[in-house]
Amino acid sequence: MDLQISGRSVIVTGASKGIGLATARAFAAEGAHVTLVSRDSDALARAQALLESEGATGTSLFAADLAQDAGREALFAARPDIDILVNNAGAIQPGRLSDMTMADWRAGWELKVFGYIHLCQLYAPAMTGRGAGTIVNIIGMGGRAVRANYICGAAGNAALIGFTQALGAETPASNVRVFGINPSPTLTDRMTTMFRKRAAEELGDADRWSELIDPARFPFGRPKHPEEVAALAVMLASPRVTYLSGTVVDMDGGGQWMA
Repeated sequence: MDLQISGRSVIVTGASKGIGLATARAFAAEGAHVTLVSRDSDALARAQALLESEGATGTSLFAADLAQDAGREALFAARPDIDILVNNAGAIQPGRLSDMTMADWRAGWELKVFGYIHLCQLYAPAMTGRGAGTIVNIIGMGGRAVRANYICGAAGNAALIGFTQALGAETPASNVRVFGINPSPTLTDRMTTMFRKRAAEELGDADRWSELIDPARFPFGRPKHPEEVAALAVMLASPRVTYLSGTVVDMDGGGQWMA
């Protein structure tokens, strides 16, 4: 099926690794012109080289600290006329309320919560003014299946779920779509680094990290792969799925309902 993505201009934030990089690759594979955004210019260059080795054309880079208003405003000034914005940058640290300082809360929310909101505030009016555009917010299951040991992320993700639903209910009047995806734990570099550390400590060999993944803890017997999140984002951002807005899709394999 032709997803009608070819030639579209796409921004993916947090695109140097993990779900963001997988999403950038997936859009590029469909012929989109992708701008990869991250604060790490060297990592961005490596990501761009990977996309180009896979045949991508029209890729570009933008290094910015999206935890700062100035970084988000600079991105919008440089790339105001895009077709699709994928908000993905940001990881909120775990911890219980007693573990978290107010500085921890602010640091986590500045990039992910206020970062998403501010970029939507910049891009949504431009899209509605043109009468076309799509915003995809990659949020997280922490906002649905809330846990006390991830309280900052639970609150932040829940806020973004509500924000996405509210904005996505308003924008269809101008032919603009806003929707979200809630990934559950995904096998990114962040997860493998954690398992490698545990394997080194518990098994004496970091390369045995995969032995620590308990299939019983995951739907389908494994963690989700970032490419699966990327494929869903591209498919739902396609013009073929026009009647979708104000929705946040839980991509957890049904894990929230497991006993």
